[in-house]
Amino acid sequence: MILEIPLRTVSALNARENWRARAKRVKEERQTVAWALTRRPKQALPCRVTLTRIGPSNGLDPMDNLPSSLKGVADQVAEWLGVNDRRDDMVRFECRQERGPHWYVRVEIEPMNEQSGNSGKFT
Repeated sequence: MILEIPLRTVSALNARENWRARAKRVKEERQTVAWALTRRPKQALPCRVTLTRIGPSNGLDPMDNLPSSLKGVADQVAEWLGVNDRRDDMVRFECRQERGPHWYVRVEIEPMNEQSGNSGKFT
């Protein structure tokens, strides 16, 4: 399943914002993702979730800032799948980024095969 969600994510590590502003931003991100997933059929577990941040920027540091910018999206996808995102045997999250004309997040969910490994951590 491939889903494109109009959403601009921000790295939590670089955002200088009050805790209330951050909580509001993450809540809005999660609500946007929840609405996009509402009528979609759930993927069988175990599965791999690839989150791609797309936008007209030069990109984020792929080691720290990229995973932190997609954390709210990953949390909501894990909740929708009915798993804890820390369960490394059920869901593997991968983070990517691309340049594009508009801000959005692409969510790709596919069955996990033997070669993909069982790491639930962000890669």
